[in-house]
Amino acid sequence: MKQVVVAVLGACGWMGRVHSNAYAAMMRQFPRLGAEVVIKWLVDDNEAGAHEAARLLGVARVGRDWREAVADPDVDLIDICLPDALHFEVAKAALQNGKHVYCEKPFTDTGAEADELVALAQRTGVITRVGHSFPVNPVHQLAREIIRSGEIGDITMFRGTQHVDSHGDPRAPFIWRLDGELARTGIVGDTGSHVFSFMDYLIGEVDELVAHCPIVFGERPDVPGATYGGQAPALETGRTRKVTNPDAGFLICRFKGGAIGTIDFSRIATGKRFTQRYEIYGTKGSITYDYDQITRLNLFKLSDTPGQQGFRAIDVGPEHADYRSFLPLPNFGLGYNEIKMLEASKVIASIVSGAPAWPTFGDAKRIVALVDACMASHASRQWETVRN
Repeated sequence: MKQVVVAVLGACGWMGRVHSNAYAAMMRQFPRLGAEVVIKWLVDDNEAGAHEAARLLGVARVGRDWREAVADPDVDLIDICLPDALHFEVAKAALQNGKHVYCEKPFTDTGAEADELVALAQRTGVITRVGHSFPVNPVHQLAREIIRSGEIGDITMFRGTQHVDSHGDPRAPFIWRLDGELARTGIVGDTGSHVFSFMDYLIGEVDELVAHCPIVFGERPDVPGATYGGQAPALETGRTRKVTNPDAGFLICRFKGGAIGTIDFSRIATGKRFTQRYEIYGTKGSITYDYDQITRLNLFKLSDTPGQQGFRAIDVGPEHADYRSFLPLPNFGLGYNEIKMLEASKVIASIVSGAPAWPTFGDAKRIVALVDACMASHASRQWETVRN
């Protein structure tokens, strides 16, 4: 059995905890992987929190400097759950040390950074993956199979939306995700990239787009220790901080195959705790998806008997191995943590087999290009070509 030794960087944040828990359960949840997964390092500025997590998970090493973990010859996989602005530097160092790299999205802040990492990964021959996790849900694998089979014909239109209300309340405190120095592209890279991942996975490349990506609330209360998901008002301090990246995004795009897309996303949709939907229309039918029914796909086919046409609900269940890893019965649903566990299992499977799987750094570069084009279009107020 192959052993895969992992270092989780940013271990005490939301994503770091999710990734660490996934590795801890890996062998029991996915015995078919044929791999022993060992977390050797938890790295975080919150050293006390990292020590407590290490105690609970049985992790050998804790540190504050990610460079120590990257340089450790025992480590096979560097798992990056750090703020966006650090992704490029850390991933580059990991690749230079011959490590496999699993990086949370957004992959990089710019297309130029993505180009450099893709080239470096190709030279080193390691496995790379970016955390565009939602398409890992087996329901989207089904959607892709339907589209690629031609069952709904040539794709003509895509509509995608994803909203949260983490900052719908103007009193919601400032966090690092609103800081353009740490997260240059704001909600475009944070949430827009999720919609873009569906576009890339299900339909393909985009030629051009026009986008509006505004800052809606120019400042936020400055509350010490505020975290993502914290409820406002957390504490009245009288201090504020300037928001320096986009709160929302609205765009129209044209795919290489000729289809037209309309996309919107935000962190300020008051009352929408989490909304994610897409609609894909073709010349022979259509499919729709709503995260509120997380393992259900709706399919319409023009070939159905006239008078009996309508959307048919398809519930993905244990006939799919990824679903069966968690549940023996259909329609129980998979949660976010299960989807991230599936994603982490795909990383380990790629390391064991040596076969890369979507989304590699090369795939994620196309999503970075969409983010770049959105930012450029907002600045120019014009259509922009997507640099694939």
